[in-house]
Amino acid sequence: MRFLLYNIRYGTGVARGFHFPVPYHGYLRRTTAQLGHIADFIKSLRPDIVGLVEADAGSFRMRRGNQVELIAKALGHYHAYESKYGVASRAARLPLMRKQVNALLTREAIQTERFHYFRSGVKRLIIELELHGLTLYLVHLSIRYKTRHEQLRALAQLVRQRRAPCIVAGDFNIFRGPAELEPLLTIAGLELPESSGMATYPSWRPRRQLDFILHSPEVRVQSYFAPAVTFSDHLPVVCDFEVKPP
Repeated sequence: MRFLLYNIRYGTGVARGFHFPVPYHGYLRRTTAQLGHIADFIKSLRPDIVGLVEADAGSFRMRRGNQVELIAKALGHYHAYESKYGVASRAARLPLMRKQVNALLTREAIQTERFHYFRSGVKRLIIELELHGLTLYLVHLSIRYKTRHEQLRALAQLVRQRRAPCIVAGDFNIFRGPAELEPLLTIAGLELPESSGMATYPSWRPRRQLDFILHSPEVRVQSYFAPAVTFSDHLPVVCDFEVKPP
């Protein structure tokens, strides 16, 4: 099976002038054309599972089109998505931000979907999906170290309760290096793929490793790589794997 993790930056791209005439102005761009390139790229990889971070579920940028639904339709996948922010969050009530979501898309039918929320941070969503014999988790963690550390420990406690082999993926924002992942590796009993030491941000000159696909011991990783494309400010990560028979 193939898992593709991609922070697509809402389809806003990486063109020059992203922060001109004011900082973050690029987040207000129309994204319908760029999404077509992203969807074609994702389809070319033929993934069985896709984790999308920073997707747009229907703001003015997409002329009310839903990026998750459009990509899922192109792939023929089932999908689940939700706002990145807490249910009671102020961000979830703002017109643009309430359409900013994370999503999981799968070729296989979804048996159960759950949305959990961290107690701290602005980005609080944890998506949990159960497939046949595999559980998936997707996150986008805080850029603040203290908050991120709290989120990692909370995530570890959640994942350790799993009843099946699992994959935990997302933009972890671990600016202090992979050692920050220790709570997930020890408390939840997860592993880093052996070939996972690759920078993924920024996509045009990668210097930081922010995006990870972690797995439980029952998952055997066959290949792990980051395609060199610049449709977003993050590189995508691709993990080919199989689940060991019990």
